[in-house]
Amino acid sequence: MHSRNSPAIFASGMAIGTLGGLIGLGGAEFRLPLLIGVFGFSALPAVILNKAMSLVVVASSLPLRAATVPLSEVFQRWDIILTLLAGSLAGAWCGAGWATMLKARTLHRVLAGLLVLIALLLLLAHSPASPTAPLLTGVTLAAAGIAAGFGIGVVASVMGVAGGELLIPAIVLLFGTDIRLAGSLSLAVSLPTMVVGFLRYSQDQSFSVIGAERRFIAVMAAGSLAGAAVGGLLLGVAPPSVLLPLLAGLLLLSALKVWKHA
Repeated sequence: MHSRNSPAIFASGMAIGTLGGLIGLGGAEFRLPLLIGVFGFSALPAVILNKAMSLVVVASSLPLRAATVPLSEVFQRWDIILTLLAGSLAGAWCGAGWATMLKARTLHRVLAGLLVLIALLLLLAHSPASPTAPLLTGVTLAAAGIAAGFGIGVVASVMGVAGGELLIPAIVLLFGTDIRLAGSLSLAVSLPTMVVGFLRYSQDQSFSVIGAERRFIAVMAAGSLAGAAVGGLLLGVAPPSVLLPLLAGLLLLSALKVWKHA
């Protein structure tokens, strides 16, 4: 019997938000395995619930970051936002469509594989090098940005995550921005991308889980926001050289559990 009482849901959300805050992400990568392994949701409903809560967290995060990175500075780089959105919106729609067509067993295994990918990215690419000149220019850069956006949109939609762990390295490496600005740009791209994926999921009968689990969503989202604030305050307490391998290991264990759940 899976415990779905409010204190357990809130505590889980807070733990997820704290982990995400410590590494500058929304925490949805950690929420998905909990939804499946601890709270007993099957793969597709878990992805849809994850998407709903990720939307709440991302929508709150962009204005909260405005004190550090003014929105005017973010939207000065509208070229980056539009380039990535040109691919990510289509990717989100396609990814959600593919997820609804996969058998539950296959979707579990796809999710397990993507969790392994996120774990590797935490180890290898979460803190890209300082900004340098863009790798590409002109039409080639635009094409690469659209292609990257499409792939990120697919992954984010299939997992129900914001995609920051993929967007931030892409923005830094492709467009040569600093990591601080890249974090806010990733949120500006993530929000409309997630809305498109959410709209596509709304066409599937599994979307009824949103209405059935309104209390669950509200309580866990509140816990995630509280945890994100705590994680932000604790930022820097644990050195990345220790924290990131631990979190990557946690994701690998989660991937194994999700795989076995298939």
